[in-house]
Amino acid sequence: MNIRPATVDDAYTLWEAESATATVPGHLASRPEEISLPGMATRVHTVSQTGCFFVAEHNGPLLGHVLLEPMALIAIQHVYRLTLVVHPGRTGQGVGTALVQHVQRWAASQADLHKIELNVRATNTTAVRLYSRLGFQEEGRLRDRIRLPNGIFIDDILMAWFPPATSTHA
Repeated sequence: MNIRPATVDDAYTLWEAESATATVPGHLASRPEEISLPGMATRVHTVSQTGCFFVAEHNGPLLGHVLLEPMALIAIQHVYRLTLVVHPGRTGQGVGTALVQHVQRWAASQADLHKIELNVRATNTTAVRLYSRLGFQEEGRLRDRIRLPNGIFIDDILMAWFPPATSTHA
């Protein structure tokens, strides 16, 4: 498996993968109709300049992608939001682990990055286990935050990871 920076040329494949993943209730907060190809191309371009956006590939096909985006407000720009998508048909192959570990190494090399945050649906137990195994800690739970297409509400779990040597709490 090769992990490399995403390019705008990857946008179509990334858009297809996120749209397909969004059809699985409880995996992404976005619904398929909320994900657009132009939006994906813009996101790749923007995030690659302000944070990082990586893809995993094996002999050509993309297997998954991960991105870290800094928060917009000055007081919280040291906090980066993580988004991970293991592409359909590629789960259970170590793609998620490899991508998260890759961004953790990247994060540890960034002087301005103090914390990585993510939201994961409580029903996505595979993802919760992955993040926990890689050192993310649960910081809270937002009850009934996500409404699935069938009207059922599910909780969002807030998790965070601090790169080594960044704990300077007041």
